[in-house]
Amino acid sequence: MVGIGLGYIGAGLCAGLCVLGAALGIGKLAGAALEGVARQPEAAGSIQTLMIITAAMCEGMGLLALVIAFLAVSTLNKGISSAGNSSPAPVATSH
Repeated sequence: MVGIGLGYIGAGLCAGLCVLGAALGIGKLAGAALEGVARQPEAAGSIQTLMIITAAMCEGMGLLALVIAFLAVSTLNKGISSAGNSSPAPVATSH
């Protein structure tokens, strides 16, 4: 049971860290793009296009990591018997 609990903690950490990493990557990307447009305003169109493509890639990797974390939790849930599937407790009879 301890291994399953650690698996849930690992999946939660995986989900949190991948979303945090994607957010930090997109934030750094947007800051660099704004700095580039401020230095060279005539290149704003091409910088924006490159920024959107790269942000979509960062977002896609974050979502892929979340899907993997959810699949890990789903696999962990298959190893646990639910209350509905367990056999009923024996009934004590008095003679």
